[in-house]
Amino acid sequence: MVGIVVGILAVALGATLVMRPFASLGVLVLLIVAALVLLGVGELAGESRPWRRSTLLTAGAWWAAALAILAWPDMSVRAVAIIVGATLVVEGVTTLVAGIRGVVDGRAAAIMRGASAILLGVLALSWPDVTVVVVAIVFGLRVVWFGVTLAWDAIFVSRRAPTTVEEGGGSRGWLRRSAALVASGVGLLVALALLGVSATLSAAAPTPDAFYEAPAEAPSEAGRLLRAEPFERTMPERARAWRTLYTTTRDEGRAAVASALVVVPETTPDAPLPVIAWAHGTTGAAEGCAPTIVGSGLESGAFFALDRVLANGWALVATDYVGLGTEGPHPYLIGEPEGRSVLDAVRAARELDGVDLSTDQTVVWGHSQGGHAALWTGILAPEYAPDASVIGVAAAAPASNLTGLVGNLEEIPGGALFASYVVEGYTETYDDVDAADYVRPSARIPVEELAARCLEEPGTMISVVESLLFDRSVFDRPLTEGPFGERLDENIARGPIEVPLLVAQGEDDQLVLPTAQAEYVEERCADGGQVEYRTYPGKDHVPLVEADSPYIDDLVAWTQDRLDGKPARSTC
Repeated sequence: MVGIVVGILAVALGATLVMRPFASLGVLVLLIVAALVLLGVGELAGESRPWRRSTLLTAGAWWAAALAILAWPDMSVRAVAIIVGATLVVEGVTTLVAGIRGVVDGRAAAIMRGASAILLGVLALSWPDVTVVVVAIVFGLRVVWFGVTLAWDAIFVSRRAPTTVEEGGGSRGWLRRSAALVASGVGLLVALALLGVSATLSAAAPTPDAFYEAPAEAPSEAGRLLRAEPFERTMPERARAWRTLYTTTRDEGRAAVASALVVVPETTPDAPLPVIAWAHGTTGAAEGCAPTIVGSGLESGAFFALDRVLANGWALVATDYVGLGTEGPHPYLIGEPEGRSVLDAVRAARELDGVDLSTDQTVVWGHSQGGHAALWTGILAPEYAPDASVIGVAAAAPASNLTGLVGNLEEIPGGALFASYVVEGYTETYDDVDAADYVRPSARIPVEELAARCLEEPGTMISVVESLLFDRSVFDRPLTEGPFGERLDENIARGPIEVPLLVAQGEDDQLVLPTAQAEYVEERCADGGQVEYRTYPGKDHVPLVEADSPYIDDLVAWTQDRLDGKPARSTC
């Protein structure tokens, strides 16, 4: 009877962990502790006295894990994963040894159970950053499996009855062995499949190499080249490219290091090359999310016009921003450090050997997050980096109206992913912004994990699934209120842009709403700015900047006009 009750409770607890993995950390810890206690009780309930040494060892391991979690102050999800993983390995080893030594019924089933438990434990210890999935779902499946097996044995099999045909167990003994064998085989297959997924995700997760490490002694002056090396991945023929590491600033008092990509035509004229300073769209907020690191390169940040740049005899200088590639945090949608990264990349690129870049012709292009950075580049350039010689700014679907954009994120499919980047960037940058004041407790764990993923890596699909499993709003309080709202407001690009400004917007954009963009342009015009505002029917957020978009032709022509010194048009 005890085995039936414990088995049913284990199934219920395990199912709760599997179906409701995104509870608050406190609730998650309590559920796991309860499950560990039940596993220990179940080990003893499923055996006849006298208990075998392996049974006592396994039960003791479950209870020790429960005590360790309860006793650990400031428990983190990763700490829970370590304890659960180590305990699963201990259980697996004892079960595997018992099966090999033949001291349990059903040696083959015991060997497979032990192997699967070891694999699950290794997963909990090594799975790349999806610790909630490991702790809650993987461990929950293990608890469900244990509960079903325990209840089955308690209901249909008498442990004191013979269990083999030779001993008189008959069909009941055969049924028990067959069910145990099938269940153990299924469990092993699931563990192997999860191990394969883990290995795939781990191999695919982009990671910075030693190139991005700041040197021990770096110049205090911003815009200085620290190192450069040839870059060939994703580059077209008849192009030369380098990735660079350079100095910049997060704010006026804090030095930082950022990386960039410099691309020039293979054959260059005798005159210096005009510079297109590209500010990329969202790629993620983690250090591995730099376009110079991820597989698709510039296209990861929605740049599809490299051939057009090279064909016109221009050079491209594309920053990764601070915190992507280099040491974080990444100032996601925080204007001044984004703009400084763009300007300092241009200044540092001029120090490259064998490349002659113009010192008086730089045009800034940007899209989405990069459009926001481009606007700030135009604001900052006259005072921060007049030597960058910015003569025009083109912002496509810029994240201009930040309060409107962030307030609309939860209405967009997958918007929780972008919201996590905003939370990560602002809470890591500003001491007065605390995620706990805005993110509801049950969403804090997945929000942290969402922020750790790049848009391009395969594991992002797990992040998308996580975001779809939220019951309701990620936030207890709108990000547009309180200190968070004040910081968003101060990062709206309202300052004067003295050079010609082109703002482009897709009329079918679901992320950056056309109504919010039009409102931003009206505000700039009302403040005396000169803006050329162009809209494109039928174009969503990324299609606006794809190679076949009419915006690209307009952008190239507009840029050539700036380089030729022609008067700019204004739609204000």
